[in-house]
Amino acid sequence: MARVGLREWLAIAPVIASGRLSRYGGGQDGPLARFEADFCVAFDVRNTLTVCNGTAALIAALVASGIGPSDEVLVPAYTWIATAGAVLAAGAVPVLVDIDETLTIDPFDIERKITPQTRAIIPVHMANMVCDMDSIMRIAREHGLIVVEDACQAVGATYKGRRVGTIGDVGAFSFNQFKNISIGEGGAIVTNDDHLFARARMYHDIGSVFRGHLDNANEPPFCGVNLKASQIQGAMLNVQLSKLDPMIDRMRRRYDAVATILSSTADLRVGPHNDRSNAIGLHVIFDTEKEAQAFAAENPRGVHRVHDSSRHVYSFWKPILEQRAAHPRMSPFAWAARPMDYSPNACARSLDILRRTCRISLGENYPLPVMKFLARRMGRHRNAPVRAYVTTPDYGT
Repeated sequence: MARVGLREWLAIAPVIASGRLSRYGGGQDGPLARFEADFCVAFDVRNTLTVCNGTAALIAALVASGIGPSDEVLVPAYTWIATAGAVLAAGAVPVLVDIDETLTIDPFDIERKITPQTRAIIPVHMANMVCDMDSIMRIAREHGLIVVEDACQAVGATYKGRRVGTIGDVGAFSFNQFKNISIGEGGAIVTNDDHLFARARMYHDIGSVFRGHLDNANEPPFCGVNLKASQIQGAMLNVQLSKLDPMIDRMRRRYDAVATILSSTADLRVGPHNDRSNAIGLHVIFDTEKEAQAFAAENPRGVHRVHDSSRHVYSFWKPILEQRAAHPRMSPFAWAARPMDYSPNACARSLDILRRTCRISLGENYPLPVMKFLARRMGRHRNAPVRAYVTTPDYGT
């Protein structure tokens, strides 16, 4: 995750002193406008809209894309629950899709899960592991589907030379404290489609109908909500954006070094990546669940078994599995064209992969020699006898 420090503190001070803290309070030349302009340049995208958090970015992106009741949206079985929750917030229903060994949505299962009600795909670039966007975009175009890229966990990562989040029809980013750009809470929507951008901007600001300075791309005004970011967030984002690419470069160098060392260990298999030349997310895959448990137990610093991060595994998404909404008569499940399969074994292949996989932190804030030392230590541990296992409950096979 990105560090926050003195530079962010200094950037906030003049904003507070100005008294112009809200997005539309005091002109259009504040820190938020500067961030959005610079983000467009850095990410080679036409439009950027800053919002209050990543979940808001996903919801606004779906609404802007016209997703709503009775629609189905394909989401991966491994992601933060907000990916599926945003679909429900838009009035549609999420359809679970298996991941493959890249820890991202499996294009083959995407094709298997498409129905006449499918309207969109949300590929999630999970933990800096980028999706197979060539295959996903081909499938989407063949079936007339919208692609909403969830790049919340991969801000700044690239796929074949393009920033993730800018390849689909619309992209969503998160800037919370665990992300590559970190300001506590924040998010952004990007798109090259002016019409989608106008709809997202109207939806994110319930007062947009009164702001005559906005170009709504001939879109009739509709009533939105309030997902706006503040100028304080904008001030921090300007500092964080300047730190992003140097941090990505450090992560890439550490990936190359650590992956090379681990690959030389006979019984360690570095997981595949959809763009190995630009990889900044590292994981290793074992033949059995017990091997993954043992590896995580032997390397408690910077290593964890993916399945143990239960909040990102679909089988733990209780409100979705039980199809509960805030109000039963406002439940998207009641409008769905068919029953949804949210059984514990709906994506059994994903559970198997997650149980046998460990993520390895690249320690971008540690010196490179330290990361090489830790990588060699991990390799030596693989040759030692297994001493103990982390016990976890059995959630089905």
